[in-house]
Amino acid sequence: MNKKFAAALSGGAVLVLVLSGCGDDGEEKVNDWAKKVCDQAKPQIQKRADAQQAIISTAADGKPADIQAADSKAFADIAAADKALAKAVRDAGVPPVDDGEKLQNDAVKELDATAAEYLKLKKQIDGLNPEDQQKFADGLQEVADGLKKIERMDQAALAKLQSGELGTAMAKQPGCQRADASNSAEGASAS
Repeated sequence: MNKKFAAALSGGAVLVLVLSGCGDDGEEKVNDWAKKVCDQAKPQIQKRADAQQAIISTAADGKPADIQAADSKAFADIAAADKALAKAVRDAGVPPVDDGEKLQNDAVKELDATAAEYLKLKKQIDGLNPEDQQKFADGLQEVADGLKKIERMDQAALAKLQSGELGTAMAKQPGCQRADASNSAEGASAS
């Protein structure tokens, strides 16, 4: 009978070890999920940073046609990056956190929606006439107002993913860290 009791105790000890390891296993699963997303996100984050830099640098002293071309390309690049980020979140699977499925679905939906809005801005900027400076300036102001609205939507979509356990795990991943506009020849030609 002592052998049965000892076996039960050792079985219980194994169970305790397994259960106590669950916290680490859960954290590891969250980190694995974050790595999947962030590995795919890195080039998209860089693309967005380069596009935003192109908008800023061209707006400072660009001619209307240059501003139009730079903004059009930048909006297309940001839309493509948001679509790719949505795909990365979708492909990584449901995050292993409370309400993970809802969090994933909401983030994908919002990233897809902002991508569509950036494409609308691209169409809007493409429709402006850079030869008529006054109308171009007025149209550009409307585009800028739309851009502010979209940037808030974009930040809200990413903020949900970057909160709580997921945010902590994602912040540790090099691929999800904030990108500065590249100084490469490719980045320079894009601006």
